[in-house]
Order: sequence, then structure tokens, then C-alpha cells
Amino acid sequence: MVVSSTPLNLSLNLEPIMKNLIASLLLPIAIIFAAGTGLADKPKPADLKKHQTTPGQKYEPTLDVLRDQKVDKPGAQPGVPVISAADFQRANQIYFERCAGCHGVLRKGATGKALTTKITRKLGLEYLRDFIDYGSPAGMPNWGASGGLSKNDIDLMARYLLQEPTQPPEFGMKDIKATWKVHVPLNKRPKKKMNNLDLDNLFSVTLRDTGQVALIDGDSKKIVEIIETGYAVHISRVSASGRYLLVIGRDAKVNLIDLYMKHPTTVAEIKVGAEARSVETSKMKGYEDKYAIAGAYWPPQYVIMDGYTLEPKKVVSTRGMTVDTQEFHPEPRVAAIVASHYHPEFIVNVKETGKILLVNYSDLDNFQVSSISAERFLHDGGFDSTGRYFLVAANARNTIAVVDTKERKLVKLIKTGIKPHPGRGANFIHPKYGPVWATSHLGDETIALIGTDPIKHPKYAWKVVQNLEGQGGGALFVKTHPKSKNFYVDTPLNPEAEIAASVAVFKIADMGQKEPKYKVLPIGEWSGITEGVRRVVQGEYNKAGDEIWFSVWNSKSQQSAIVVVDDKTLTKKAVIKDKRLVTPTGKFNVYNTRADIY
Repeated sequence: MVVSSTPLNLSLNLEPIMKNLIASLLLPIAIIFAAGTGLADKPKPADLKKHQTTPGQKYEPTLDVLRDQKVDKPGAQPGVPVISAADFQRANQIYFERCAGCHGVLRKGATGKALTTKITRKLGLEYLRDFIDYGSPAGMPNWGASGGLSKNDIDLMARYLLQEPTQPPEFGMKDIKATWKVHVPLNKRPKKKMNNLDLDNLFSVTLRDTGQVALIDGDSKKIVEIIETGYAVHISRVSASGRYLLVIGRDAKVNLIDLYMKHPTTVAEIKVGAEARSVETSKMKGYEDKYAIAGAYWPPQYVIMDGYTLEPKKVVSTRGMTVDTQEFHPEPRVAAIVASHYHPEFIVNVKETGKILLVNYSDLDNFQVSSISAERFLHDGGFDSTGRYFLVAANARNTIAVVDTKERKLVKLIKTGIKPHPGRGANFIHPKYGPVWATSHLGDETIALIGTDPIKHPKYAWKVVQNLEGQGGGALFVKTHPKSKNFYVDTPLNPEAEIAASVAVFKIADMGQKEPKYKVLPIGEWSGITEGVRRVVQGEYNKAGDEIWFSVWNSKSQQSAIVVVDDKTLTKKAVIKDKRLVTPTGKFNVYNTRADIY
């Protein structure tokens, strides 16, 4: 669950991630059940004091699951509080917006445990109400204490969890096609670039709470276009040619934006479900720009589309067996998707089953999908510096899975710190260990460096060769650039406002030291904004690699900004402020995103 003023996974995303309410509620059993009646006692003050929300527990993979879907209120049930149709609809929306990402759309568990009535009715109304209010050290946010939910809403949600869940609607090809719109047909689009923008140094910036992206010129630092999109765009991706920008909102709406037009604009759009996180385009030689793919959280499926029009070509469900217990999972969500550089394939990560799918798009009529068993709760990740190996976080299992996209096989499962959250990760040459890929962690202050060169540095390949110690937990993204000598770590979910409003910078040359030190950049202070927490999130380099941009993310009603840092001097270079710059989060440089540079 996430309040609007608290960042979520951008890659927020995320996913993924929390432990769960139930684990904490079942300890000890004697406290939960009063006199054998099955009714729960109110938590003691000493217990409630422990229910703090740690940085790693603040991250949530969702904020608007099925928010526009209406479901029917179940009928009255014996011993269950009565709830009106209007209240049920409101509770249903709150659950889909803030809880389903961890506990599952069907409440059968996801990265959080199940909240079925078999469990919730044993816990009882008061117990559920108090733990929603105060949270738990096992991962439940303190919704009342943080101001995320009102007392009335907390009471409503406790009553809601005692009701039988309802099945949300499916979203098949007929539904998908009904949302498909081509605003500018292919033959009406320009034959060449019609604007003077330096597209390779253009930034696509998510304006999370307005349902827009801002296109910002990397040279002038000015907004050149504001484009209406789906809600809370999770990522931006660029076609292999660099002409088309694809963005996907958490409401599963995909926008195809033509950057060659005089004023870059949406030329096609589609919804691939009710909630989603990932989109990608084909990059294999001979297939550049030809296909696009989007993965949904609900329904659990992915959709392959025409890369120029977004016409849906194929819908594939991801429901199936988990890799560990080999039990059926009804809603395994599609997390990160990347495009292979070695085969005409999309690499599709299925969160709850722990499977990495190699989806071959060379012949959609004779469709072929290979499945790699990795680890459950796959979330986000990226390539190593060669573009051959894909590293993805199974963050609820504290694991990084490595796939050789050339040989099409699993290389290694690597244990890291608590809840790795790399975004796409960061690649650089370590002074001792050679090429490494880095991930930060939500649950602790460490940054894990993993060796990625099995040819020249086989001794260090696919091992955590070093753990750096950063400012604290709550990190979402790490960043560097091939031309940079620095390595940046944000901490937007850290509970300390000063830490959340700053970034740590390590000198790569100092990595060979036993305990390399970092420098803290007060990005929030540099922004000149004095209100709010000023959470600083997601560094992104310009094409030249000589400056890095950070979002200063406040709530929708407060001022936000982007601070540009001179990478060589580590000083403030510019501050971008604009009344249209509302809740900026992810920033995606066109060239770096297209070329997989991170």
C-alpha cells in the first residue's frame, strides 16, 4: 500500500517487495485468538510501538490496480459485518489501488501473503482494524499513523477484508481491440523528422499524478511537449530506430508517440488490461520497430502488437505453476520485459511463478515460447555492459537471477541483500574485479556489486564481489554511465527526510578500498524547494554522460523539480521548475534508453 505522497516502484513499479500482514499477526497464536472463540484481541501498546514501517516495507508495486473496474458486492453472510453497495465499491477501489499489488487481485497472495476470508475471519474485525492502522514490522505500512487512510476508511477496509472477494473482469482480445485507436495512420506520418529537437538528448519524464509525460530538451532544459497518457506512467521505452517513444501507465494504457512530428504526439494507443507495468519494442536486427509488447498485472497476460500502429496481434496468459512448489497460481503478473539483441525474442519475467519466458516473435502463427525456471517474485532488472546477460531481481527472495540471452539459459541465482531493487542496474569497470553490475536494496543500506565477465574475470563472474555501504535502506535506483567516473545511489524511501532528499556518490576509482567512502549531494536543498519531504529519485544521464538529472518528488499539491548535476564537479548545474512539472518521477533519456546504456 502506498499513499500518494510516498514514492512507489518506478520500476517504480517495483515490483514487489513487502512481506505481509498475516505473518506478523500469527505471532504469537495465543494472542490472536481470545478464549478459543476465534475473535482477536486488540494489540497491546508495547506491540503497537514495534509496528514501524521500515524503508524496505514502504515500497509497493501498485497504486491503481483496477481502479476503474466495478465489481458486485457479495451477498450478506452470517457473522460478517454488513457493508453497503456504495461502501463495498469504495473499499474495492482502495484495495485495488493500494493493496492488490502485494496481496493479489484475488487476495490469494502475491508478494504479500493471502488475505482470504479463511484467514481474516479468524483474525477478527478489531485485530484487522488495528493492524491496518498501526502496521507491522513484517511489512504492513502504518496507514493510520502515516495519514494514508482515515479512521473511517480503516474501519471500512477491516470490514471489507471479512467479505468474500469478487472476481474482477478478464480482458481478452475483444476488449483490447475495443480500446485500440490509431490517431495518425502510418501513411499520414512524416517521412522525415519535422522538428529541430535533438531527439537523442530528449528526456521523457513521468508526471505521475497528472497522467502525463513531459518531453524535456536536454540542452535547453525546457519542456517542449506535455503529452496525455495513462495514469502514473511506469516506464518509457524507445524503438530501435529512435523514432517512436512508448509509455505505459499503471492503468495498462500504452501510448505510441511519434518523435518525428513537428510537435511529438500520440499516434496510437491501446489498453492491454486493467493494470500493467511493462512495455518494450523489438530490437533484433531485421525486426527493428516491427513489434511491441506490453505485460499486464491484471489480467495476468502479455500482448504482442504491431510496432507502428499498436494493433494487437496476440494475447498470451501467464497463469501456471510456480517454479518452487509447482502449484497453480491464478494471477502471476508480468514484471520487467526486455528485448534480446541475439534472437528475435522478448524476455518476459513472470513475477509470482518465477519463470523467465523467451517469447519468440519471428512467427506469430507458429508461436514459440521457452521457459526458464528462475526464482519467484521477479521484478525489475537490466543487461550487463555487453547486452548479453540479463540480471533481474527476485526481490522478495533476496536474489538476482542471471540469464544468458545468447545461449538462452539460466546462468546463476545469486543471493544479495534485503529486497534488491536495481531498476535496470548500473554497469562499470571495477578497479579490482573488472566489469560489474550493481543493485541497491530497499531493506538495507548495502549496494551489491556482481561480477559480469566470465571470459577475462571468471573468478569473479556471477558472484557478489563487494558490498558497498550507502546512506541507508529505501534505495530504488543506482546509476552510472560509461563516460562517468561516479556511481550514484538514491534513497527516496528512507524515513529520514534528509536522507530521502539526497543521494550518495561513490568514486569508481575508490571501489578498490576496503570501505570506500561516498559524498552526499543535498539535491533537495539544491532544488530551492522548502516544503514537503522532497524525495529525490532516479538519476538519469544525458547522452554525453557529463550530467545527471534527479527528480525532486513532492506530493501533487506541492512544488516539485528536477535538479541537474554536473557529473565532473558534483555541483548543481541547473534546476528545472515549471508549474506543469507535477510529481516528476522516472526520467528516460532517448539515446540511453534505446541503446540500453545504464
